[in-house]
Amino acid sequence: MTGLIQVSTATEHREAAVTLAGNAVRLRLAASAQVSGPVTSVFWHLGEYGTGEEWQATLITTEDRYAELEAFLLANHPWQNPQVTAVPVTAGASACVTWARNAVTAD
Repeated sequence: MTGLIQVSTATEHREAAVTLAGNAVRLRLAASAQVSGPVTSVFWHLGEYGTGEEWQATLITTEDRYAELEAFLLANHPWQNPQVTAVPVTAGASACVTWARNAVTAD
């Protein structure tokens, strides 16, 4: 295991996703982030089926920094109850894994 996780969330507008991702990286809560989209989302929300266009932010951090990153995303997200999920990064290029760990280490 690498000790890294990939965290994702989505927003309605590209600018909101870029702002969330950029601030998380600036604060060293994430080593990097990519914003992709638009993507089509299919969901149940408030008891209703729906679809919508969203922009996905995918961030890389360490397991140790996840709680802080999650708290930041929830506090700064434009939605009241956004989806924030994480999956382990089970393998990665050694230099990339080392770089990501170092990038989120507070100086």
